[in-house]
Amino acid sequence: MTTPAHDADLVRSATEELLSALMKLEGSAVPEPSQLPGWTRGHVLTHLARNADALLNVLAGRPMYASGEKREADIENGASRALGTLLDDVRVSSSRLATAFAELGEEDWNRTVTLRNGVTDRASSLPFRRWGEVELHHVDLGIGYTLEDLPGSFVDRQLAYMANRFSGHPGISTALELRAEDGRTWRTGAEQAAGEGPLVVAGTPVALVGWLTGRTSGSGLSARESLPALPPL
Repeated sequence: MTTPAHDADLVRSATEELLSALMKLEGSAVPEPSQLPGWTRGHVLTHLARNADALLNVLAGRPMYASGEKREADIENGASRALGTLLDDVRVSSSRLATAFAELGEEDWNRTVTLRNGVTDRASSLPFRRWGEVELHHVDLGIGYTLEDLPGSFVDRQLAYMANRFSGHPGISTALELRAEDGRTWRTGAEQAAGEGPLVVAGTPVALVGWLTGRTSGSGLSARESLPALPPL
């Protein structure tokens, strides 16, 4: 059974692995394109740092971001900094968040917090959400860490998390059954119409996560018809 404290430890390990990999880069790699359209590696690293600050805001009962415009401006303004400055920013902001997680007790983890766009969740979800940010953006940096390198425990939980996130989502008009090669299934998307079966999307858990998180267009997956477009995250 997972606990938020255990997830916080996983965040710390994933962050250390990310920073260790970045230490091997040349400074000239920062302005190069990441695997996210329109973002350089500097954008990705700045976003990771500001996301840590945003989660601190959430824990303190403040808005996650002052505004969408301010969030985008902060990322844009920080993207062109030198590699060492970016690494320090990610390291220090991540450390502040780790300290905040370590100070939370059981009652704190059980309280409701407000995220972006009015979304609410338990505080206990925040370490896992941060773990997802670190793991997936490590992939997005395009520095040798791929979807296949994601920890199996993360892939399994992220798959269930994304299925839940997209269940009943107004941006998906198709009922979906996600089917892993080991036989596990998850229902998501639109409510199934009477007399119609869901669109079965089959593949490895990694391939499913890649598609659900927008990291692939569905490579490695099979379905009887074209895969539906998924809402942006």
